Amino acid sequence: MTSVQIRTLLAPSNIQEANHNAVFFVNSRFQSLDDLDALENAVLEAKQRDDQLKANLATSQANVNVLVSQTREAAQNHMRTAQSLSLQRHSLADELSYLFNQLTSAMSDGDRDSTLLEDIETLHRNLKELQSVKGYVQVIEHALKLSEAACHQIRSSPGTAPFSSASVTEYQSLQEFVSKVSDACADVEDGTGKQTLNLVLFLEKIRDKCWADIKATLSSSLLAASETLGWPMPVDYAAAPPQNRKDFERTFSDLLKLQTIGEKLRPPNPNGRSEKGWVISHTSLDTAHSFAVQISFRGLPPDQPNGQEWYFTHVLNVMHEHRPFMESVIQPLLSSTDRREIVAWREFTLLLFPLLSRKLRRSMSTLLPHPPLLAHTIYQALIFDAAINETGFDLAGTSAARETSDKWNGISDVILGKEEWFVAWMDGEKQFAENQYHEIISAIDAWQIAAEEGGEEAGHLRELRSTTSARRLKALVEQVTDHYSPLPHFAQRTRFLINVQIPILENYYGRISASLDAFETLSSAFIRAVPGALTVSLGRDDGSVKVDAHRLTDGVEGVQRLCKAWLSARYMEAAMEGWGEELFFLELWTEINRRASLRSQARAASSLPDPRAATSAAPQETVFEELVTQYRVLVNRAEDMVVAQVCGEVEAGLKAHFAATTSPNPNRKTAADDLALSQTLLGPISLLSTHMTYLCDTLPQKAMTALYRRIASRLAEHILQRQILYRGHISTLEGRSIHAECELWVETCHSGLRGALSGGRNRVQAPWLKLLQAGRLVGLEGEPWDRVGRATFGPQDQMQWEELMLETTGANELQREEVQRILKSKGD
Repeated sequence: MTSVQIRTLLAPSNIQEANHNAVFFVNSRFQSLDDLDALENAVLEAKQRDDQLKANLATSQANVNVLVSQTREAAQNHMRTAQSLSLQRHSLADELSYLFNQLTSAMSDGDRDSTLLEDIETLHRNLKELQSVKGYVQVIEHALKLSEAACHQIRSSPGTAPFSSASVTEYQSLQEFVSKVSDACADVEDGTGKQTLNLVLFLEKIRDKCWADIKATLSSSLLAASETLGWPMPVDYAAAPPQNRKDFERTFSDLLKLQTIGEKLRPPNPNGRSEKGWVISHTSLDTAHSFAVQISFRGLPPDQPNGQEWYFTHVLNVMHEHRPFMESVIQPLLSSTDRREIVAWREFTLLLFPLLSRKLRRSMSTLLPHPPLLAHTIYQALIFDAAINETGFDLAGTSAARETSDKWNGISDVILGKEEWFVAWMDGEKQFAENQYHEIISAIDAWQIAAEEGGEEAGHLRELRSTTSARRLKALVEQVTDHYSPLPHFAQRTRFLINVQIPILENYYGRISASLDAFETLSSAFIRAVPGALTVSLGRDDGSVKVDAHRLTDGVEGVQRLCKAWLSARYMEAAMEGWGEELFFLELWTEINRRASLRSQARAASSLPDPRAATSAAPQETVFEELVTQYRVLVNRAEDMVVAQVCGEVEAGLKAHFAATTSPNPNRKTAADDLALSQTLLGPISLLSTHMTYLCDTLPQKAMTALYRRIASRLAEHILQRQILYRGHISTLEGRSIHAECELWVETCHSGLRGALSGGRNRVQAPWLKLLQAGRLVGLEGEPWDRVGRATFGPQDQMQWEELMLETTGANELQREEVQRILKSKGD
């Protein structure tokens, strides 16, 4: 029991809490007068409980007193024991100090001479160390003698004698001796493990140096024989003297035999690689190849050109120049040995790559501060990789295929495979693209409609006109695609797409959308007119020029601005639709849907479609589907604004005409011969004709057809409502005038479109048929008028009535109720 528990138990009772509990008990137990009968029993039980608790308290108090007394006695005993132990510890410490002083060597004291025993012990240790050193020296001496004998055996062997295992017997002796020493040292456990390990390492270095000298001897012979053939220049093997060819083939075969012997004799290195990896380590190249071919490569001149492009070209030239020699001479020599799976030309090509890799790594410190140079280097590396792949190069058929089943990543992977270098290149490309974008947008002719260049465009873009900025932006995006399409990994392509290419299209979308927002803010067709002209301040801080905003948005100039936005958005929409169907982007989007890591990157880009885990079926959408949808919304918005702008201006011009033709005019002539159109109609008619002519000249036929239908339908409905249906009473002369006006609208559109709509006049008047029918009705007189009236208000069935409408007015677009309203408003 802890002290806290003891103090809690010894604490006095809480009177307030006891009273509270008693009140709670009484309230819960006795809730009515009938319950008071049990009160006496409850009091007796409480008294009995109190007596019992008092008895328990007395017993507990007695036990507590006894326990406290026992605890105090035990604590005093423990204190006496601790004091005794402390005295014993100090006594032992004094004795230990005395004994230590007795055992301390006299040599530690400068005033005392060493004892005879100490001198003997010192001499014994020195003798033992000298014996160990003598043994080490004898072991090393023997190993050096065996190494010299092995090298001498190779050098003294006759040049015409065939190379075999008997030519390396001395090296075998050296290897066996090193193995015995290594095994013996491994069994020793006398505390000198570190010295033993150093001895074994030194012997292994002697063995390795001996093997390297043996290879160097045979390599020198091969190189000398190669130089007699003209190596490293392109070799005309057939024209070489027979003895020179014989010497070359013999020395080449000797090296191949040495490699085969070495793979049997040499143990695998600590990294687990076979002898083929160790054999070529002396050449300082990065990968494992047939060192006989590699020695041939060592004779190439170590050119160090400054221009990266020239350097790649030089390596390609060397590869092509020596390919015939590798295929016609070296390949048969390899095929006659156990190296027949090696393709000589591919092996030789693989040996050229480290030259470029080292060059690129050394150049990165100077390339990184200059993004254009870095980009140029990467482009040249990608072009080099493409050229290598076109030659049919593959790791299959090379000694590197024994260690990896992966495909060759290319020389470009030296840069692109390092994250910080790849990011530096991508940032430079992004900055370049952004600068080009701002230059395109800021150009003076950015929003001018470009001249048609259909012959240079793809089929789906050939019929589309566009602005200069849209054409240049398309070229910029395609340039970016050309830059990153050769990248070997889909992860790199995805990052380039998301970080460089997509933002350009997003910015252009925002630019067009902002221009439409500004147009809606300034155009009188989208805002209510307010007193005074809406102006925009242009200029510097020291002064500004007030420009009437309506002049920039009204009339043909306003529609022209909307058409430029439409052309820009539609052109980019069509361009992205074409890009999405290209094989490059189809493969990229399929791979993004297939890989989880790429899907997470794509989901972070709001302008890409939501990727889904690839199933058996390929994704239906393209990578630009979301952006195409956004641009399509812009196109539709621009179309809606063109319709609102044209119709708004024409309807505004019609207000004066409606006011003039519907108000009473005592001077208006009533004679049929004096029928003439109102001068107030010429302005709206001319405005519509001008707009139609401009839209016909600017927009493609399909878009123009859709816009014309919407504009004509809205104007026809507006004129029908204001001029006929809700005009009120229409006189015969007014009916004839209205009929002429309705026909004039169609004639105006027909002349403004100038045959742009296929189908002729019938196609042009289709949106106006409802208005034409109403106009022809109010223009009827005499028997036709009476006939229509009887059929409309009479019991004639619907089909006969429709046939009569078609016969009389040439159209059947109006409902019967509408015709009745028109007929009721017509009277003399």
